[in-house]
Amino acid sequence: MKEIDVNSISTKELYQYLTSSITPRPIALVSTVDKEGNSNLSPFSFFNVFSIKPPILIFSPVNRVRDNTRKDTLNNITQVKECVIALVNQNIAQQVSLASSGYSADEDEFKKAGFSKIKATCIQPYLIKESPVNFECRVNTITELGDHGGSGNLIICEVLKIHINGNILDEQGNIDPLKLDIVSRLGSNWYGKTNENSIYKIIKPISRIGIGIDNLPKDILTSNILSGSDLAILASIESIPNKKNDNTIPLKREEKHTLAKKLIAKGKAMEAWQILI
Repeated sequence: MKEIDVNSISTKELYQYLTSSITPRPIALVSTVDKEGNSNLSPFSFFNVFSIKPPILIFSPVNRVRDNTRKDTLNNITQVKECVIALVNQNIAQQVSLASSGYSADEDEFKKAGFSKIKATCIQPYLIKESPVNFECRVNTITELGDHGGSGNLIICEVLKIHINGNILDEQGNIDPLKLDIVSRLGSNWYGKTNENSIYKIIKPISRIGIGIDNLPKDILTSNILSGSDLAILASIESIPNKKNDNTIPLKREEKHTLAKKLIAKGKAMEAWQILI
């Protein structure tokens, strides 16, 4: 295993290790204005949701590594404590990348990257028409994490209003991840897409407590065929089921485990249990 002392490498190297390993990251396309009302638009992948009540989003503009200067977004937010945080999908990913260019503070990234402004309901910064989801936010807190190049600045934002494009909703009115088509940030020049091959469901045992892998029968627990993921799925039930009467031909252990693995892959965990017990 490679071991790295973070104090023995350059900030640039550390940045590459952190951003290439902690992935994928959602991208916040942040719209702000300065005290004169000049617009700025910039993407940040140090971003996520951190509270539901109150609804809190946090993103972090990092001081430029090369010269320790601050981003225009951070400068604007210290003047006008409001912002729009918009999400980035495949349709606008290239425009968002262009908006990340080092334009001067008096240049409008809306124009540079070809985005359309929509007046917000509660705040001064503009919504981004092309984004599938826009959050109008009040900035509650700005926390500086250091004074070096590469130091982050946590912008803690409280969501006031959410604007959702109806085209990304399913028949029940919920956000469909495939229609949302969100783009994620990886390391270096890499980005991630959202498609049928890249997403899948794991049913959370919210209303029940699984028996746990440690309580699986030894014959299953010591399998050379079933993976840790397979065992976790089997261990998510509340109790080991009873064997149903059947007239099937007895199978060898390896055959049972192989068949069970195939059933688990098809989402048929209870049928897999019937093979295994």
